Amino acid sequence: MGTMIDGGEIIARMIKQEGVSHIFTLSGGHIQNIYEGCLNNGIGIVDTRHEQSAGHAADGYSRITFKPGVAVVTAGPGVTDVVTAVANAYQASSPMVVIGGRSPLRQYDMGSLQDIELLDVMKPITKWSQAVYETRRLPYYMAMAFREAMTGRYGPAFLQVPSDVLFGRVDEDSLEWPKNYRVTGEIMGDPALIKQAAQLIRDAEKPMVMAGSGVFWHRAHRELAEFARAADVPVYTNAMGRGTLRQDNPNFFSLSRKPAFAQADVIVILGTPIDFRLKYGRAPAWNPAAKVIQIDIDPRDIGRNRDFTIGIEANIRQALLQLTSEIGKAEHREWMTYLRGLENQADEQRSFFMNSDAVPIHPLRLCKEIAEFVDDDTIVVGDGGDIVALAASVLPINNPGQWMDPGPFGTLGVGTGFCMAAAIAAPEKKVLMVNGDGTFGLNGFDFDTFVRFKMPIVSVVGNDRCWHQIYVGQKAQYGEGRTPATVLGDNARYDKVVEGLGGHGEFVEHPEQIKAAIERAFASGKPACVNVIMDPEPAGVKGGYEFK
Repeated sequence: MGTMIDGGEIIARMIKQEGVSHIFTLSGGHIQNIYEGCLNNGIGIVDTRHEQSAGHAADGYSRITFKPGVAVVTAGPGVTDVVTAVANAYQASSPMVVIGGRSPLRQYDMGSLQDIELLDVMKPITKWSQAVYETRRLPYYMAMAFREAMTGRYGPAFLQVPSDVLFGRVDEDSLEWPKNYRVTGEIMGDPALIKQAAQLIRDAEKPMVMAGSGVFWHRAHRELAEFARAADVPVYTNAMGRGTLRQDNPNFFSLSRKPAFAQADVIVILGTPIDFRLKYGRAPAWNPAAKVIQIDIDPRDIGRNRDFTIGIEANIRQALLQLTSEIGKAEHREWMTYLRGLENQADEQRSFFMNSDAVPIHPLRLCKEIAEFVDDDTIVVGDGGDIVALAASVLPINNPGQWMDPGPFGTLGVGTGFCMAAAIAAPEKKVLMVNGDGTFGLNGFDFDTFVRFKMPIVSVVGNDRCWHQIYVGQKAQYGEGRTPATVLGDNARYDKVVEGLGGHGEFVEHPEQIKAAIERAFASGKPACVNVIMDPEPAGVKGGYEFK
C-alpha cells in the first residue's frame, strides 16, 4: 500500500506536470488543500484581491508562456466572480484552466454554504465545463481540462470539484497518471487551396494582409515576415498579432488600414475573425469586389460574416510556410508605395498633436512620452478605451507578446491581472500598463497584490475624468448636460490610492512633467501610478480617437 494523498495534491501534481509555475487565486475554504498541494510541489501561489483579477492573470500567464494559466477559485461567488475573465479568455482564444470549488456532494441541495450549480453558467464561455465526482479520477479530468484548453482553437476550460472529492484521500499507488494526453503537431493547409491562394496573391494589384492573434498563438512571426517579403504585401495587425511583425519592417503598415480595406482587391485574413473590429467585412469599409483568403485553425470562423474566395483550415505557421514556398516572389511596388505615402501623411497629421504643449494634456502627447519608455525589454498592457486604442497605434511594439489587451470582448479591468502574470512569468522585463481612469476603478486594488509580491509595475493613467468613448457620442446625440453615467470625478487621485497601498504615486498636469514622472516611477522600484490629467475633448480626433 502506498502513501495516501488527497485531491489537492493530485491537482498540484498535474499542474506541475504541465510546467506551470504559479496559480492565481483568492482564498476559500472549499479549495484550501490545493494550496497545500502547490506548496508541496514548488508551485507559486499568487493571491489577488478579486477573483476576476485571478482569472485575468491566468489568461495573461498563458499569453506570456504559451502554457495553460491556472486560476483556482472557491465555491459560489468565487466562481461567479471569475466569469468575466473566463468570457474574455474565451473570446480571445486564450488557453486557461479554472478550477472551481463546490459544496460537498453529500450536502447538495441542502442549502449548504455557497451551494449553487454553475456548470451551465460556464458552458457558453468555455470550450469544456465539467465536474468530477470521484477523487481517483482527478488526474484524468485535469488532463481533459488541459487538452481542451491547448488543442485546436485555444480557450478556457472549467473543472468543478466538490469539496469532499477534493479533500478525499486515495492510495497513491492506485492512481493512473496520464502523461501523453494532447497532440502537439501542426495542421497543414490543403495543398490545392494553398496553390490557388498563392496565385491570387501573385496576380493581385492591391493585396493586403490582416494578421491577428492566430499568428501569435501559432508562433508564426518569423514565417509572417518571410511571407510578407516574398509576397510584397502590406501587413496590418490587431490584438495579439501586434508585435508579430516589427515596425521597422518595410511590410509593416498601421495608419493606412482604412483605405487599404476599401481599395484592396485581395484581402488575406490570418488568424483573426471578421468581426466588429474589421467592420464585419462589409462595404463600404471593405471593397465589395475584393477576393478574400481566410486562414484559421477553426473552420467555424471561416466564412463568418463574409463569403470567402478561398478558405483554408490550418495552423497559421504551416500555412505561411506553404504560401511562401508556393509564391516564390511577387511584386506590388506601386500599391506599397501608395500606402506608404498615406502612412506618412497620417503620421505628419498626428505629429502636431504629439508635440502639443496644450493643457490639459493632449492624449497623443501623452502617448508620445510613454513611447520613450518602451523598448524590446518592455511588456505593455493596455487596459482602457480610447487611450489604449491610441497607444496601440503609437507605441513601438516589436516583439510577439509584447502587447496585451483584452481582445474582442473588450473587457475593462484586465490590466492588473495581465500585469501580475507578466511580472511572474517574465521577471526580467519591465511591465508598463496604460490605463484609462475608468478602468483603474475596476481592479485597481490589486496594486496591493503588486506591493505584497514586490512587482514593480508602472501604470500610466490617462485621466480625462470621463468614460470618453461613450461620453463623446452621448454628447453629440443628446447635447451638453445630457451625459449621465459618463462623467467621473475631477479630483480622483489614483496616484494617492497607490501610495496608500504602499506604492509610488505621481500626479501630472503639464506635458513637460510627464517624462520625469515616469522616470521616477520606474526608478522607485515599487508598483507605481502616474496619474496624468488629460484633455477630455482633444483637438484633431473624434470618438474612439479616430483622426478626423
